[in-house]
Amino acid sequence: MRMLTVGAALVMMTSAAMTSAAMTCSALADDDDAKSAQKLAQQGRDDYWHCLAREYSRDSNQGLSEQDFGRSVAGACPSERQYYRVVLLDYLTTQYPNIDTGAHLATANRAVEAAQKDIVMAFIKHRPPQK
Repeated sequence: MRMLTVGAALVMMTSAAMTSAAMTCSALADDDDAKSAQKLAQQGRDDYWHCLAREYSRDSNQGLSEQDFGRSVAGACPSERQYYRVVLLDYLTTQYPNIDTGAHLATANRAVEAAQKDIVMAFIKHRPPQK
């Protein structure tokens, strides 16, 4: 009987240790997922910014008004823009799972808009004066 009790205690301790290890592995996996999502979001941001920078530096943009350049930027880089939006949404969802997805989407859209606005502002700032 005593061996049975010791065996049961050993099984319970082993189960507890395995559960703890599984929870630790799960936490590490979650941390890895968060880091991966963050890297993808940063890469998406960089890709989008590089594409916008190429749009900014086109010779054909030199004579454009602020409004025309703004429209050009808004339509430029559609695949990079969408990728940035998607990976940023994934990152936000990973970091803040209890917040509504609609709020994350709004944040991702604002990030895209901010990037476009920054490029337009740089265009205005560095444009030669009108004659």
